[in-house]
Amino acid sequence: MTTNHKSDQAITILFLGDVIGKPGRLVVKKYLQSLKPESALNNGHSEGFPDFVVVNVENAAHGFGVTKDNIADLKEAGVDVFSGGNHTFDRKEIFDFIDQEPTLLRPANYPEGTAGQGYCVLEKGGHKLAVINVMGRVFMEPLQSPFLVAEQLVAKVKEETNIILVDVHAEATAEKIAMGWYLDGKVSAVVGTHTHVQTADERLLHKGTAFITDAGCCGPTDGVIGMAVEGVFRRMVKQLPSRFEIASGPTVCCGVLITVDPKSGKALAVKRVRFHDDGDKKSD
Repeated sequence: MTTNHKSDQAITILFLGDVIGKPGRLVVKKYLQSLKPESALNNGHSEGFPDFVVVNVENAAHGFGVTKDNIADLKEAGVDVFSGGNHTFDRKEIFDFIDQEPTLLRPANYPEGTAGQGYCVLEKGGHKLAVINVMGRVFMEPLQSPFLVAEQLVAKVKEETNIILVDVHAEATAEKIAMGWYLDGKVSAVVGTHTHVQTADERLLHKGTAFITDAGCCGPTDGVIGMAVEGVFRRMVKQLPSRFEIASGPTVCCGVLITVDPKSGKALAVKRVRFHDDGDKKSD
């Protein structure tokens, strides 16, 4: 864990990486349950339930998109904010509810007029958390600059709070790292998502921003970034069209726990989270 001195009034933000289908939803719920003091899974080792929980849900519905029921289920488990990415609009039914879910985000650098919102400010326990969601452009969609859009939104939400988390959903490691340095000192945390593999570079940057290149994913471990190997082999080895299915078997819940000074908005600590569940989780 990377840490500075922890204030008694510090708040905690738990960010969990891309949730993959039913196995991912189940392991997230199990992990969050384990954090509650009354949980039998706790065994007295929990640091307590975090003040805010943010989860990337662009793969929550069988690996592609998210449903209204998925959001309701995860809300009940304790999730506060839901970020997205390039798969956010994979299911057409999202257009029926995304504008009614103020804490369900899609990347803010989509063109003006796109359904949904790219940021939110949530008040809870006497504190306000702003979450901004942007998507990278390297090997991805040719959207507006995630750097300039993030910078504009940071200036806007700072009128309400100094506690700001940015989910940068991007393919290229360099682009995510560049975003961390670009926003260092301006936000509490920059967390990378999309590649589904948790990186071991969590750190506090020089001006007080917590950073990790990729939070990892929540879902099956015995596959290729959550998908069953058979379909992946058909596409990658034989170069044939293939429908990807969610892998079965053990699951993992990956992310970071960030401790923030609510006055300054600067991060005091960042710690990787990796919760294993060896039960067989079937996909839906």
